[in-house]
Amino acid sequence: MNILFVLTSHDKLGDTGKKTGFWLEEFAAPYYVFKDAGAHITLASPRGGQPPLDPKSDEPDAQTEATRRFREDKEAQQALANTVLLSSVSHEEFDAVFYPGGHGPLWDLSEDADSLTMIQSMFAAGKPVAAVCHAPGVLRNARLHNGKPLVEGRRVTGFTNTEEEAVQLTKVVPFLVEDALKQCGGIFSRGPDWASYVQVDGLLVTGQNPASSVEAAQAVIKLIAEQKQDKKI
Repeated sequence: MNILFVLTSHDKLGDTGKKTGFWLEEFAAPYYVFKDAGAHITLASPRGGQPPLDPKSDEPDAQTEATRRFREDKEAQQALANTVLLSSVSHEEFDAVFYPGGHGPLWDLSEDADSLTMIQSMFAAGKPVAAVCHAPGVLRNARLHNGKPLVEGRRVTGFTNTEEEAVQLTKVVPFLVEDALKQCGGIFSRGPDWASYVQVDGLLVTGQNPASSVEAAQAVIKLIAEQKQDKKI
């Protein structure tokens, strides 16, 4: 099982002068779900190298079992510090692609040509595409071969408007994930703020918030297992 993680390279939180990036829990939790399942994991980003970490996700109250495990894992830290260029990898190498969130992806991965090519190519090849929290925003410009939005008519979720209001960044972000998915024709649904909530529609897996990271990764593993079983039959 080969899994591609795509992480943001964007570190500026709009015009606030503050930093952003990827959210540690949304990387660490799925990383270990896949690793413990025996997956080979490749980490990529638009610029390669160390992706920027949202400093808020590194604060004491944001720590989880997975983030603490990551802090003791020199191998994982080394891999993260040396992400490959997204432009250097092909969808053919992987069984699924996973996008951790954080606010960073709203600025770069939602517009990045290599990211869109990866999403569209994976989907067209019948491979799972997963995104958590803010990362479902990377789907807003993705298209099917017929030009229709990839999320049109599909059940999706992502960081909700009320969750964005709660962190007081509604006026800072370039777009709201919930609104963007609805505008693309996605059938958006949600659970309670900050609770795990995942939608699986065919090959598309989306999670609402950081708490959804583990469940989303588990859903991807299940999809891959089902595909392999179907091939045996």
